[in-house]
Amino acid sequence: MPSAEAKVVAAPPEPPRDCPICPRLVAYRAANAAAHPEWFNGAPASFGDEQARLLVVGLAPGRMGANRTGRPFTGDYAGVLLYETLLKLGFASGVYQARPDDGLRLHDCMITNAVRCAPPGNKPETSEEANCRPFLTSRIAALPRLKVIVTLGDVSRRNVLRALGLKASAGIPGHGSEFTAGPYVVLNSYHCSRLNTNTGRLTAAMFEDVFRRAKVLIG
Repeated sequence: MPSAEAKVVAAPPEPPRDCPICPRLVAYRAANAAAHPEWFNGAPASFGDEQARLLVVGLAPGRMGANRTGRPFTGDYAGVLLYETLLKLGFASGVYQARPDDGLRLHDCMITNAVRCAPPGNKPETSEEANCRPFLTSRIAALPRLKVIVTLGDVSRRNVLRALGLKASAGIPGHGSEFTAGPYVVLNSYHCSRLNTNTGRLTAAMFEDVFRRAKVLIG
């Protein structure tokens, strides 16, 4: 049964590109659009296979990444490690060239974010996470074959749990943690940000191990 923490609001799996719900994010989007009108400057749609058994959930679009290009994890450093890993393990095909028209395709995998619009400083507020959570709930529910969710960072992990109507404390934190949440297995990884990789907190091998485990669980 959903906990009292869950915010149950009907929503489509994807918000509109110009989603108006969060005033701070709308203002930030407008400022970016004024400075860079050639950028996407909106809420990027989830990317991948609608029959995916694996869902990867990040935190939010990066200003120079998905906010600029319009595709999750595309155009900033985090996408390099993510897409190289997916390519290596067969969840993607093609060549990642950091642009949405590079022809890259995902197989049995979809990528989304807990918060769909870019936040200032890459840090969404808790109210913005809550506002966006119904889209995450619907995105998860719209994947009929979904088995495994990989969360990139503990903020993503907590939002996935709440999106499923569970307490944020229901899942084990930390890199490599694994637990059941409703009908799904959740695997948590440190976020594939430049900060984490440059400091050695996350290595390519550590990141790859999480997706290898996902592949085993999917079967």
